[in-house]
Amino acid sequence: MRIDLSGKTALVTGSTQGIGRAIAATLADAGARVAINGRSADTVASTIAELQAESAEREFIAAPGDVTDQEGADAVLTATGDIDVLVNNLGIFGATDALEITDEEWRRYFDVNVLAAVRLIRATLPGMKSRGWGRILNIASDSAVVIPAEMIHYGMSKTALLAVSRGFAKDAAGTGVTVNSVLAGPTHTGGVETFVYELVDTALPWEEAQREFMRLHRPQSLLQRLIEPEEIANMVAYLASPLASATTGAAVRVDGGYIDSIVP
Repeated sequence: MRIDLSGKTALVTGSTQGIGRAIAATLADAGARVAINGRSADTVASTIAELQAESAEREFIAAPGDVTDQEGADAVLTATGDIDVLVNNLGIFGATDALEITDEEWRRYFDVNVLAAVRLIRATLPGMKSRGWGRILNIASDSAVVIPAEMIHYGMSKTALLAVSRGFAKDAAGTGVTVNSVLAGPTHTGGVETFVYELVDTALPWEEAQREFMRLHRPQSLLQRLIEPEEIANMVAYLASPLASATTGAAVRVDGGYIDSIVP
């Protein structure tokens, strides 16, 4: 099975680190021209330099801008040009006691994790439909289904993203454009390391802290470890490819067996 995205242009939001960076690298390795996005132009430039140092054959576009507002989104879209593959990866998360989540925080999580994706879908889907091909992938989370008690606002936003994906898939029906969400399980990123240490003893070495976090807070994981970003990226690359032409409106799991259900 060979994933070939030659001639395709992809935009991955929040791609200067973590899952987004791994997705960008994997799509570029498959032949796509990939727009790297982050709020800082300097960070975007340094990320591109590092990714190209790993493989000179990769092709990237610098697309800095804050996609959580219209002006920033417009700048990113202008830098990228026509988009064949849109990966809405940008997201925020954090632990807060349920009764202490303020109105402002509820709105912020919706704006960043949901509305930013909707804004970019609204801008790119018409062009994909007119060209008769496109892929839209929204990076959701196991938390969309298994709402964590320590971050209900995050779970809410990811559940909403599943609805967004299904709804826009219906809008794109019969056009050659697919829209899917990816249910990513607990994944090893820098941000997650910080989150883990918010919940377990900060004096523990990382490997012990990770095991303690999984034991106490994610015991239903069948993988019994954090997922690596590249493992999420592999699924995204498949769904972004022509090979996944019959998968749309789906919530595809890369969760390490965390979600306790047989049917997604």
